[in-house]
Amino acid sequence: MTIFTEKAWMQVSFNKILKKDFELVLPYLEKLHKPVPEKEILKERLLEMFDQNYECFGIYKADKLVGVFGLWFMTRHYAGRSCEVDHIFIEEELQGTGIGRKLFEFIEAYITSKGCETLELNSYVENFRSHKFYMNLGFVIRGYHFLKKL
Repeated sequence: MTIFTEKAWMQVSFNKILKKDFELVLPYLEKLHKPVPEKEILKERLLEMFDQNYECFGIYKADKLVGVFGLWFMTRHYAGRSCEVDHIFIEEELQGTGIGRKLFEFIEAYITSKGCETLELNSYVENFRSHKFYMNLGFVIRGYHFLKKL
């Protein structure tokens, strides 16, 4: 499924990235981490993700990869058939240009076609800009995401 923006200069498409092309995603995942895990660890984790209920997509502007995101599919007792968006990254110079809004229009249409009833995501506590963006899209904050490293 591909969605194009209204402005010809900003043609954007969202295309699935297959497991065999996983290396396209690694540079974007590295940009999301502080500190950056070893490349081999990211590679192992990403390859394992492809074997689970996970789909990966590239964000393309005029056929150039400018970002990535992942989708996790599951059924939750409180939400029914659900999708959780993961590791959204759009090149910084393209943020605020409407790509994010088009991205979520694509995601909602795509996951609805797969029978999902709800859409979920996590955002880092200090990422205030994204919080405002997500709330403007209709998301509500329902809790905290806790993590314990073992």
